[in-house]
Amino acid sequence: MPDITVPGESPVKLHYTDTGGDGRPVVLIHGWPLSGESWAHQTDALESAGHRVVTYDRRGFGRSDQPGTGNDYDTLSDDLAALLDQLDLRDAVIVGFSMGGGEVARYIGKHGTDRLAGAVLAAAVTPALAQTDSNPDGAMPQSGFEEMQEQCRADREGFLKEFMTTFFSTEKGGLQVSAEELDLALDITEQAEDTALVETIGIWGTDLRADLEKCDVPLLVIHGDSDQNVPFAASGQRVPEFVPQAKVVEIAGGPHGINVSHAHQFNVALLDFLRNLS
Repeated sequence: MPDITVPGESPVKLHYTDTGGDGRPVVLIHGWPLSGESWAHQTDALESAGHRVVTYDRRGFGRSDQPGTGNDYDTLSDDLAALLDQLDLRDAVIVGFSMGGGEVARYIGKHGTDRLAGAVLAAAVTPALAQTDSNPDGAMPQSGFEEMQEQCRADREGFLKEFMTTFFSTEKGGLQVSAEELDLALDITEQAEDTALVETIGIWGTDLRADLEKCDVPLLVIHGDSDQNVPFAASGQRVPEFVPQAKVVEIAGGPHGINVSHAHQFNVALLDFLRNLS
C-alpha cells in the first residue's frame, strides 16, 4: 500500500490510494471518524468518468501514522499540501467531507489555489460552526464541542455508535442506510487513534471564513437538508456569503452521510461540477 511521508522533526506517513491515469485529479478528504475507505461509493464513479482519483487517511486515522500530534487545521492542511506536492497533482479538485471541508478551506487560505481547478465542500463544517459574538449563526458554542470531546474520551465505543447512527439518520426518517453500511462505517472507526479522535472534535468549530474568502476557483457545496451532525443552515447554506461564485446543491431528505445514503444524487452533482470546469 502506498504512503507519502510528511517531512519534519517527526516525519509522518500518510496512507493513500491513487487510481492513476491522465484524467483530472480528484482528491477525496474524508470526514470524522473515518478514513479514505469511506469514499467507496464515489471512487468507481469518478474513475469511470475518466478522473484520477486519490484518497488518503488523515493522520491519526485509517492506516496512516498515529503521532498523537498535529490535530489542527494548520497541520492537517500542510499534510494535504504535502500529498499534492509529492504526487505533483495539478489542475486538481479537492473534495472535503464534513471536517475535511476545513482542510479544503485552510489549504486554500494558507497554500493558495495554484494546483487547483476547483474545490468541493460536502456536508462540511465551513464556514464557522462555533457560535461567537462575531458569528452568532454558528451551530453551537465551543463549549458544545468540548462536551462532545469529554463524551468521546469517557466512552469511545458508545459515543461512536451513537454519532455514526445519527450521521446516517434524519430526525423524521431515521436510519437512511442499511445496517450493513452502518456496520462498515463503524468498522472503519476502529482504526482511529484515541488522541486524534478527541482532539479533532475540538477543531470543528474553527472560524474558516477568512480562508474561504481567498477561494478564487469554482466551488461546489453539497449538503443534505436533514443533516443532524452539521446543520445545513449553520454551514453549507452560508458559504456563498464568503464565496460568491459557490454553487450550492441541497439534497432533500439527506442526512450527514449523503455520499453513502444518497450516493447517486451526490455523484451526479459532483460529476456535473467536474464536467463544467474549464
